[in-house]
Amino acid sequence: MELSDAIKRLSALAQDNRLQVFTLLVKAGPEGMAAGDIARAVGILPTTLSTHLLVLSNAGLVRARRHGRSLFYSVYYPAMRELLEFLTEDCCGGHPEMCAASSESEGSCKPTCGEPNEAPAPAYRGR
Repeated sequence: MELSDAIKRLSALAQDNRLQVFTLLVKAGPEGMAAGDIARAVGILPTTLSTHLLVLSNAGLVRARRHGRSLFYSVYYPAMRELLEFLTEDCCGGHPEMCAASSESEGSCKPTCGEPNEAPAPAYRGR
């Protein structure tokens, strides 16, 4: 992935409503959601949503499909995976397999590297 593509995708996600929309669409899965349902779920006006969906679409993160009179939006998973791979490419000293999430007994995931073994040192507060 080119650095400019990564920046474009990260920039698209760096806004609260767009990140909410993207997260909602990830949870919705490949079927996606109708634009009106997205607007109601996120609590924004349809015209505002259209602008946010355009930004996400231009970044290659979401795709639209028409079903009758409705537009359904879904995450474009190859682009999401590509971005995640770009972000973890040099993870753990060049061993990206160590950055994979491991399943915990409670069903949650946490990274297998980058976690400190001890509590971090207190921040320097000056004199």
